[in-house]
Amino acid sequence: MKYSKYTAWGLGATFAAAFTFTAPAQAAVDIIEIDGSSTVYPITEAIAEEFQKETGIKVTVGVSGTGGGFKKFCRGDTVISNASRPIKEKEIEKCKETGISFIEIPVAFDALTVVVNPSNDWAKELTTDELKKMWEPAAQGKITNWNQVRPGFPDTPLKLYGPGADSGTFDYFTEAVIKKEKAIRGDFTASEDDNILVQGVAGDKGGIGYFGLAYYEENKDKLTGVKIKNAQGEFIAPSLENAANGKYNPLSRPLFVYLNATKAAFDPKVKKFVEFYIKHAGKMSTEVGYVPFSDKEYAAILNHYKTLKTGTAFKKPAIGLSVHEILSLSAAN
Repeated sequence: MKYSKYTAWGLGATFAAAFTFTAPAQAAVDIIEIDGSSTVYPITEAIAEEFQKETGIKVTVGVSGTGGGFKKFCRGDTVISNASRPIKEKEIEKCKETGISFIEIPVAFDALTVVVNPSNDWAKELTTDELKKMWEPAAQGKITNWNQVRPGFPDTPLKLYGPGADSGTFDYFTEAVIKKEKAIRGDFTASEDDNILVQGVAGDKGGIGYFGLAYYEENKDKLTGVKIKNAQGEFIAPSLENAANGKYNPLSRPLFVYLNATKAAFDPKVKKFVEFYIKHAGKMSTEVGYVPFSDKEYAAILNHYKTLKTGTAFKKPAIGLSVHEILSLSAAN
């Protein structure tokens, strides 16, 4: 099912409000180096493999989390940064300090997925208030058993697994659920590697964790996806369809790649890769378990990239809103 939250015209009109970029002379890029979000990694890695097969141009894709990726990006260590949230103002300032401007490219939509162990037959549905009760800083050392989360839940130790502080998924979760950036209890098993989180919850009867939909889809035989109560009062399962139709709120979110415009926007290899990426993002997003945009929307994104306009269209966290809604708010400001 195609996600069609904004029109090609609307996307182009909004991005037109971004900054115009003038290219300085830069050395050619030998290897296209990418790092950042573990959530976006499966899309980028799949596209990089296809691109290398077709062109012979080498592309490396690392995983250090969205925040860790932006640190490398703003130092000029990478050409492209994967991100599961929009770039933050403090990261923009870091980039400015090193003379780096960027082009923001949305690539797909995701349903941040809460998972439990398959033997957990009591927490098939949860509210965001219950998630907050488990994960907020005040819960540290106090909320340690499932019977403290909701009356009727069993006397089973509660074990939490989640991304580390450099993760964009961590940022999105704390802002959407705790309602405060970076606010979370410290006594949970943290990893930037989503496969470690999968293994943790799969091996722990009282385990609960969260990560991108693709990792859940890949491990459905080991995990149970939890239905989350949305703003309309319905318990909604994490799925491509529910992320696409807007029902899976507030845990649906846009995914991005950021291109180092200062260093590489005019490098022929990088231009070729970025155009290849946008043209194949829909197919690859579907294959790895994310929600693609429509063909018209990808055409608008490609046209935006070709204008080489820099900056972000996201002035505040993208919590519980569609890409169209956030871009429209940004354009109106």
